[in-house]
Amino acid sequence: MNNFITTKDMKRRTANNLVKLSLFSSIIFILGTTPIGFIPFGAFKIVLIHIPVIIGSIILGPKNGAFLGFVFGLTSFIMSNLQPVATSYFFSPLISGNLLSLVVCFVPRILVGIVPYYVFTLCKKHINIGFSLVISGILGSLTNTFLVLSFIYLFFAQKYAEVLGTNIDNLIYAIFASVGINAILEALLSAILVLNICKALFKILKFV
Repeated sequence: MNNFITTKDMKRRTANNLVKLSLFSSIIFILGTTPIGFIPFGAFKIVLIHIPVIIGSIILGPKNGAFLGFVFGLTSFIMSNLQPVATSYFFSPLISGNLLSLVVCFVPRILVGIVPYYVFTLCKKHINIGFSLVISGILGSLTNTFLVLSFIYLFFAQKYAEVLGTNIDNLIYAIFASVGINAILEALLSAILVLNICKALFKILKFV
């Protein structure tokens, strides 16, 4: 009887987890394929797509978070081919002819689904939940920005210099000038949204 109850309970938990995973995946896909995922801010666009990945990582754990990060990467890959822009070269081997574009497109995004969970787990042992969520939101956002730019610099430096209209010797400075403010704004917005959304979900799910 106990085994039956345990098995039934495990099935219920698995189904519940799949529902949550599907919901987060749908949100990521919608944000990644529509203008909803980008907030105009003066001359800049703040990307929102990584935020449900960060929240999913904290709520659902690193394995599910990694899957959500894969969905994030998949939306980038799809949109790079359906609506190509100058930077699509770095995210699609169909455009660049180089399989390293897949590394740029998927690896940082998958890690966005892993890093916040461990940051949050570590931080909440030493500081309160609120600050732990803020730090997780910031580092999750910066994981995406830093790794994407690092991989582009390592694999496609010359092409990126052409896109930014500079020479390769000044590429580092051009990168900071072109994306530095965006990275800060995205990290700050990520901290705010992750803090408030996760605290609300914690109460609903009785998570913490």
